Amino acid sequence: MAKSKGIYKRGEIWWIRYTGCDGRKRFETSRSKSFKAAERLLIQRKNEVMEGKDTVKANANYIFSDFAVHYLDWAVRQKSFKSKEAYIKQLLLVFGNCPLKKISPMFIEQWQTKRLVINKPATVNRLLATLKHMFTKAVEWDLATEENLNKVRKVKFLPENNKRLRFLTIEECRALIDCSAPHLKPIVKVALHTGLRKGEILNLRWEQVDLVHRFILLDMTKNGERREIPIDSTLWNMLNEMPHSIESNYVFTDKDGDIYKSVRRSFSTALKKAGINNFRFHDMRHTFASHLVMAGVDITTVKELLGHKSLIMTLRYAHLAPSHTVKAMDILDNTLNGIQSIQKVYNSAERR
Repeated sequence: MAKSKGIYKRGEIWWIRYTGCDGRKRFETSRSKSFKAAERLLIQRKNEVMEGKDTVKANANYIFSDFAVHYLDWAVRQKSFKSKEAYIKQLLLVFGNCPLKKISPMFIEQWQTKRLVINKPATVNRLLATLKHMFTKAVEWDLATEENLNKVRKVKFLPENNKRLRFLTIEECRALIDCSAPHLKPIVKVALHTGLRKGEILNLRWEQVDLVHRFILLDMTKNGERREIPIDSTLWNMLNEMPHSIESNYVFTDKDGDIYKSVRRSFSTALKKAGINNFRFHDMRHTFASHLVMAGVDITTVKELLGHKSLIMTLRYAHLAPSHTVKAMDILDNTLNGIQSIQKVYNSAERR
C-alpha cells in the first residue's frame, strides 16, 4: 500500500494530520480501519481549509496516549527530547487511557501524593511541568480546550529542597580527570573549568568556541539569555590540540562524528575508579562555583559565570567564603574606630 503524507496508523485505526486555517496542526481519527476512508477524509479537510471552512474543533474525547504520540513527534526535534521521552513514558502509565478532558486537578494531585513515596519533590515537579506543557501544545493543536488547560494549570508545584551542595576537592578533581576514559576526559575538564551544564557541553559546537578572543558563547541557555564563558589557559591548550571532526560541527563526537547522547555509564565508571561517592555530573557545576568562591571571587561574578537569573540561587555558595565575612567585620571595625577618632578630635577642639 502506497504511503500518503498526513496519514498514519494507530493500532488498527487510520489517522490524518494536516494544517488548519490558523496555521495550527490538526490531528483527527478517521474512525476506520480503511486507508481509503482516511485518505478521503484528509482530502475533505484540506479542501475545507482551502475554502476557509476550517470548522473542526478540539476533540473533547482525545485520549492522552494518542496525544502523547503527536507530542513525541514534536519533542524529537527539541534538544530536551531524551528527558521528555522518559517523563512521558512515566506519565503514560498513569494517564494513558484517560481522555484529556477527564484529567482533573484532583486526579493529578492524587498522583502527586503517590509519587512522593518513591520520588523527591523535584522529580515530581519535572513530571508535572511536562504534563502542563503537553496540555499547552494540545490546545495549540486543537486537541484540547482552554478549559482543559486551565484545570491542569491549577495544580501547584511542590516545594523543593535544593540545598544539596556536593563539590569535589582539588585532589578529587585530579583523580576524576585521571580516571576518565579518553572521550570523557575533555568533557570533564570543560565542566570543571566552565561550570557549563551537561547538555550545554554535549551540544557545544565549534562555532561557539572563540579561541582567538578566548571565550565560549552560549546563545541558547536554560534561561534564554546569551552568555559568554571565558576560556582559561588549560582549556585553551586542550581545545587547540583537539582534532576537529570532519563529519560534525560539534566539539565532542564519537568515531562516527555523532554527538554523545549520554555519558552516564563512562562517568559512573570514572567515579568508581577515582573512589568518589555521592556525586553527579551536575555537581561539577557546584564544584566550579564553590572553588571560585573559596578563591575569593565575589558572588556577583560567580552569578554571571553560572548564568543565574537571581542572586538568591548563587548565595548557596556564600558560606564557603568565611574570609569575606572576616574582612567585612574588619572594615566595620576600622570604620567605627575612624568615627571614634574623628569624634575625639571634635571634642578636643570644643574644649579649646
